[in-house]
Amino acid sequence: MTQSVISKSPRELNPLLLAYLGDAVYEIYVRYHLIAAGLFRPQDLQREATRYVSAGAQAKVCRRIESELTDEEMGILKWGRNAKSGSVPKNARVSDYRYSTGLEALIGYLYVSGNEQRLQELMQLILEQVEKGKAQHE
Repeated sequence: MTQSVISKSPRELNPLLLAYLGDAVYEIYVRYHLIAAGLFRPQDLQREATRYVSAGAQAKVCRRIESELTDEEMGILKWGRNAKSGSVPKNARVSDYRYSTGLEALIGYLYVSGNEQRLQELMQLILEQVEKGKAQHE
């Protein structure tokens, strides 16, 4: 991605910084997934992406995949979930927003750690879970 190196280890970073990075990484995976699935119109992409990236959607998928996480990953998720961000979007429940922040912190942690294989595995699992949930509601 870049030649720049973060001078701190992922554990030394604020979990909200990890969530900030994780949000961007998560979004790229979702956008790529949707385009690969054949969505090409921007308005369709935007509408469909909210099924993956909203706080509610992320909280729901986070709860579904918890059993697949290692103890270390659960610790990072909780660390991010418990971080105080100061604000919650109007359209999100506080508990959903905290879970989504935890999930994004975990994604950011895996990215900064350079653990691309686990990041790929986890994102594939997340995308599959969202697809399953979508199919059940159709």
